[in-house]
Amino acid sequence: MQKMSLTALSRSQLALARAATSGRSAHTVIGGHEHTLRQTMIALAAGHSLDEHENPGEATVHVLLGRVVLKAGQDSWEGSPGDLLTVPDARHSLTAVEDSTVLLTVATRS
Repeated sequence: MQKMSLTALSRSQLALARAATSGRSAHTVIGGHEHTLRQTMIALAAGHSLDEHENPGEATVHVLLGRVVLKAGQDSWEGSPGDLLTVPDARHSLTAVEDSTVLLTVATRS
């Protein structure tokens, strides 16, 4: 059994994102490339984004702090703290409207 404070990790990752020229930071919470299930804390400073990319498998974005926009083609969904967004099975991007942290959960395809 392992316990981790997502609140503390969120604060530290957001501080790193604010200091980075890319405006983002990420930390694998559970899993990794060799596992089917992976959870990654992603922090984005306001106005920064993850550019459009493919969906590696079934995925959700749980917004922990701030506001984000998940966009796929012409469709977009705004998320705020406590929202769980299902990532579409299509190319998509994620943009921070405010300084934000999200928990990305992915079950990769075999």
